[in-house]
Amino acid sequence: MAIQSARWRTTRRTSSSVFDVKDLHVAVGGAEIIKGLTLSVPAGETHAIMGPNGSGKSTLAYSLSGRDGYEVTKGEATLGGADLLALEPEERAAVGLFLSFQYPVEIPGLSAIAFLKAALNAQRKARGQEPMPAPELLKLLRAKAEALKIDQEMLKRPLNVGFSGGEKKRFEALQLAVLEPKFAILDETDSGLDIDALKIVAASVNAARAPDRGLLVITHYQRLLDYIKPDRVHVLAKGRIITSGGPELALELERDGYDKYLRAA
Repeated sequence: MAIQSARWRTTRRTSSSVFDVKDLHVAVGGAEIIKGLTLSVPAGETHAIMGPNGSGKSTLAYSLSGRDGYEVTKGEATLGGADLLALEPEERAAVGLFLSFQYPVEIPGLSAIAFLKAALNAQRKARGQEPMPAPELLKLLRAKAEALKIDQEMLKRPLNVGFSGGEKKRFEALQLAVLEPKFAILDETDSGLDIDALKIVAASVNAARAPDRGLLVITHYQRLLDYIKPDRVHVLAKGRIITSGGPELALELERDGYDKYLRAA
């Protein structure tokens, strides 16, 4: 039986979008960074946000996940009709939001496998489901880890402690594969990856595509989009989405840069 919470009630959806942001304003330390951003990602689609440093890409991701210090001053954000901004961070995860961090946090004393077990069962509990039996969970983790070429010994190590950049990003991809969120935000997933690790992580992201799931890829560079083909590309500059287009827009940005759009912002 699913949890019935007044804050989790959904409004009737008027489109096929799984994720909607309307006129979002976000301040950090009293300074407005996101300045009226509107974005809609239909179910089954992968969108990419590209923009120069300081444009607000990570601020958008952190504010949607509920990170402290990122104050939403105006606007709406819904996931499957659920009001994200009314929920605590763990509740946002329970309704299906996933954020892959640009710089994953190290947690000494907590093994990677214990973290995955706790995260998965916490979400199952929030949804009114029983914890996954240990043998079934271990079988699931081993299969998903093998697909990402993650050594089983890595799962026994403290979370992200001593992990290389590539290992951290592959573990983020493992979380995505295990938790199967409704909507995933991937913040600079290609940061710190060599080409081989990039291909592995991109393959795991592509495998996560589903008719009822949306993906938002945040990146500086077009190279990631050679492997994760977006349905739409959005240019973020000065806290707003300036223009949107198909995958060809990423190629234009790689060739010509952001100057044209910064002047128009």
